[in-house]
Amino acid sequence: MRNVFIERNTAETKIKLNLNLDGTGVFKNDTGCGFLNHMLDLFARHGRFDLEVLCVGDTNVDYHHTAEDIGITLGKAFSDCLGDMRGINRYGSVVLPMDEVLMVTAVDISGRATLGYNVSFNTQKVGDFDVELVEEFMLALTRNINMTLHFNILSGGNTHHVIEAMFKALGRALAQAVAINEKYKDEIPSTKGIL
Repeated sequence: MRNVFIERNTAETKIKLNLNLDGTGVFKNDTGCGFLNHMLDLFARHGRFDLEVLCVGDTNVDYHHTAEDIGITLGKAFSDCLGDMRGINRYGSVVLPMDEVLMVTAVDISGRATLGYNVSFNTQKVGDFDVELVEEFMLALTRNINMTLHFNILSGGNTHHVIEAMFKALGRALAQAVAINEKYKDEIPSTKGIL
């Protein structure tokens, strides 16, 4: 079972996170931020990951530390579940429509942390959530999974829809990348022999 529980405590956040890569999309997320809960729920359901996140953060300041630290912890959970990456597909991509938004997302679990972030928003906030924190979350996730992740928006409009498309597409692309290829389940998908 590729399942891990992580507890991460700092002066700014206290996080408990449970991730099962081979789940069915069951989620229970309580981050102190309704919008972030919603995005994590979408990510889990579309990736078919079982995900439970409990975060108590300094939301009296803002959601920055909460978003970044959940990205760090979720990335570490993926990394722990994947181990030496043996048997995974490694790559995943999706073109995802969300109403007027068309999002292209691609993942390479390469051992090289790179975020390509060609996304723009029409507003600075969704509810009380600063949309610049989406990039902070994605950077933290990318660095801690140690993967290459690209987002390219082909068309857009509503900021909520853009971010929703990103999290849905991320779930689906990551699901492809971390899936075990039964034909090559004993191989590491790299000519280097290591990822």
